[in-house]
Amino acid sequence: MASNRPVPPAPFVPGQRTDDSTDTFVYGAPRADEGPWEEWNPTAETVRPVRGRHRVSKQRGGGLARSSTVLGVGVIAAVGAGGMASANSGKPPVSISMPDLPSVGALITDDDTGSETTEAAGTPLSSLGTTDADTAEGTTDAGEALRARIMAQAEQQQEQVESKAAADALAAAEKAAADAAAKAEKEAEEKAAAAKAKAEEEARQKAEAERLAALARLYALPTSSYTLTSTFGQAGALWSSGYHTGLDFAAPAGTPIKAVHSGTITEAGWNGSYGYKTVLTLDDGTEIWYAHQSSIGVSVGQQVTTGEVIGRVGSTGNVTGAHLHLEVHTGGGGGIDPLAWLQSKGLTV
Repeated sequence: MASNRPVPPAPFVPGQRTDDSTDTFVYGAPRADEGPWEEWNPTAETVRPVRGRHRVSKQRGGGLARSSTVLGVGVIAAVGAGGMASANSGKPPVSISMPDLPSVGALITDDDTGSETTEAAGTPLSSLGTTDADTAEGTTDAGEALRARIMAQAEQQQEQVESKAAADALAAAEKAAADAAAKAEKEAEEKAAAAKAKAEEEARQKAEAERLAALARLYALPTSSYTLTSTFGQAGALWSSGYHTGLDFAAPAGTPIKAVHSGTITEAGWNGSYGYKTVLTLDDGTEIWYAHQSSIGVSVGQQVTTGEVIGRVGSTGNVTGAHLHLEVHTGGGGGIDPLAWLQSKGLTV
């Protein structure tokens, strides 16, 4: 800190009067309005600070502002004094801790009656009285509180994770159960449908068998003790068309030939390569041709019944041996497979 400025020299000599004739003050001379003074020696009683509560006179009209100003001036003076002391004495500076004043106005009362102010309560003004043990205990308490909060948060998060995992597991189990139930229901439906289809098929087959059995009672094979030698559609040079147009039942000559179903004889006689030929027309228009007979036992227009003998097996016409050549023609005249037709009527050929 810089040193003070030197005092300027006095403009006059001590002990002499000034040029002013009215000035009665002379340096070094006693004054009539002063003294005599007694020497004052301070003692412990005279410098003892006054303790206890004090009344603070009410300050109206800016008392708080004046108090704050005084406090600020005191702080500035204390700081300046500390700096000057440090500069003059060469000792290290001393840090000054400002108390944590809640409010300057809390120390001042506006009570007109002059009642005593109550002691300041609440937060302590400073921590100068706090010991290391108190600090350690407070730090430990704060750490334990922080640790407790962290542990509580961790437990809460763990509970949330476990709750979510349990909910997910429950949802997965419910979905698996629903899928299993749907699969079981689908399998049951498929089994039921298969069983129903099987039952329906069995019923259809049974009905067809019953129908064929009924038809079998209405239809009969054209001959007995036979051997099938040539089938429908078989190719060969033996036939003028290049293929066989009927079904051949090889049997000994004279074997009886029967009507396969009830109907009317529409043709009976010789027919070239067919030899002796008979045509039986059924009620639905289907024609049954019997060829290569050795003899004919019916005449045109005759009504016959199922199984009635209408001729005999022979070898007339274009043949290589005794047999019955059987053809089946629809109402329109086209030839069909006699074997399939006989089977459709419930007959086993």
